[in-house]
Amino acid sequence: MPPPIQHIIQNQHLWLSAQRCIYWEENKTLILSDPHFGKTGHFRKQGIAVPQPVYQEDLQRMVTEIALYSPEQVIVVGDLFHSIVNKEMDLFVKWRRDFRQLDFLLVKGNHDILTGDWYAAADIQVKEGIYTTHGFDFVHDPAEAGSGAGNYVFSGHLHPGVRLQGLGKQSLQFPCYYFSDKQAILPAFSKFSGLSMVRKKKADKIFAIVNQSLVPVQ
Repeated sequence: MPPPIQHIIQNQHLWLSAQRCIYWEENKTLILSDPHFGKTGHFRKQGIAVPQPVYQEDLQRMVTEIALYSPEQVIVVGDLFHSIVNKEMDLFVKWRRDFRQLDFLLVKGNHDILTGDWYAAADIQVKEGIYTTHGFDFVHDPAEAGSGAGNYVFSGHLHPGVRLQGLGKQSLQFPCYYFSDKQAILPAFSKFSGLSMVRKKKADKIFAIVNQSLVPVQ
């Protein structure tokens, strides 16, 4: 497995994983966005043939990252689930019961429409709008970050991607981490998602996820 890349923000050590999540060392927290768990089941209910192993692989990647870093908390920056309850969510609930010692916090996104009772039964803490801790703001949609109190913002929602040029006129698109001086936009944790291309400004830092490795974009 390729090693993570260290990225420092406000003297906090963040480890960027090619598995589309960040380990925040000082706070012993795993940060991810847009897992969209249950999306494949939602599509199948609509008559679109999407195999369940897509969802199982995403959930297993999260379990593997938790085993690797041993965090005390997981923060999901929105869109933990894709839509209403379906059978795929039973697998998540079963996993959650096996990891009761792990604090699990969801900053609600536009797809997080399950009832409060469902989240409570799954032992998920839910925050609306902006969640602030240790000088960082967490919000699903970067457009809703506002002026804030000068805190650095972590967001998702956009499923950021970057286009890399190959030989000749060849180019390929890849998911990426996007960091400006005030805000980070995380890649969608779900591999069953589209991409929204971002353009790098001079001071920005972008790390493309290419073949399970992280590639700094110049």
